[in-house]
Amino acid sequence: MRCTHWRRVPLDLVRETQERSGAECVDSAVQCQLSTHDGDEHYGLIDDLAEYGTAWWLSWHGSAEVRLVVLPDCPVISPGPDGDGCCLFAGHPEQHTWADIVEEVRWIS
Repeated sequence: MRCTHWRRVPLDLVRETQERSGAECVDSAVQCQLSTHDGDEHYGLIDDLAEYGTAWWLSWHGSAEVRLVVLPDCPVISPGPDGDGCCLFAGHPEQHTWADIVEEVRWIS
């Protein structure tokens, strides 16, 4: 299950993303993409970069510091012949995004 924390993207970071990445549209708020967790560290996806394997992420800690970071994509794929790739960044805390999906499917069955 995904973290339920959202954060408004400050206007200066929206402009910076648009200028540096060429993105025409940037969301005004993002949801933390990590699985449910107890910590104050959150990451919301802003935009993929033109460089393959990297993306802009909004990082925030509680209600304080908000920053824009460029992080490489997580290279881990799920087990099996048709493994799904993780949609987070390399070295992320918590579980991979495909593990959330498997856990939800098992819970539903």
